Amino acid sequence: MTHQVQTSTECRPNSGFNRPLVIAIDGPSGSGKSSTACGVADKLGLAFLDTGAMYRAVTWLALQEGVDLDDRAAVAELLAHVSMDVDMDPGRPAIAINGVDVSEAIRAPEVSAAVSAIATNLDVRADLVARQKKLIADAVGGIVAEGRDITTVVAPDADVRVLLVADPAARVARRHAELAEHQIDVDEVHDQMIRRDRDDSSVAEFESAAPGVHVVDSTSLSLDEVIETICAFVPARPLGDTNDRRG
Repeated sequence: MTHQVQTSTECRPNSGFNRPLVIAIDGPSGSGKSSTACGVADKLGLAFLDTGAMYRAVTWLALQEGVDLDDRAAVAELLAHVSMDVDMDPGRPAIAINGVDVSEAIRAPEVSAAVSAIATNLDVRADLVARQKKLIADAVGGIVAEGRDITTVVAPDADVRVLLVADPAARVARRHAELAEHQIDVDEVHDQMIRRDRDDSSVAEFESAAPGVHVVDSTSLSLDEVIETICAFVPARPLGDTNDRRG
């Protein structure tokens, strides 16, 4: 199910010029990481990895199996025997766990409310970080990866690293709009986001930029403007380079 794509004819990203381009995007809840990363991947012809979806998929499975989310050893044991397939096509990203496509199910309110318990499980993080590193390494045509710890733990050597931030009010409004079909009260969305950021900050650094990480404030920018800003960070390939991956 894992998808590999080639660089588009519109641009020729390849920092280092002898390996696929890796772009890492970090940031708090509602900053626009997923939409931005997907847009950048689509524009540059790269694969797209939503690492948060992997934590949500484990959360969904644990809820389905009736595993106590506070029993960290039990959740880690469940994950150890799980197969996870990630389709990294930015045009149709999807994730399946044990052969079941859960791309839509993992966005349900009950998963959002419970995912912090999974994301703060250090054994789960170790397992998923290893899987994420492999997915990035195996992305032949290059990749844009987003989520917690991406710029510091999962892909600290990425060619472009970005911390995407936004005003809290703007983040809540965006997330509330995304969840409109679930008819969730805006105060509940706010509580979920604040709690998720507070819990995740105990095990992941995503509120301040590490050295070499670009900070992009998306509060007053359109999605297209944020995408263009990040694409501008991609190092240009020198003329005559023979490693052009254009399709």
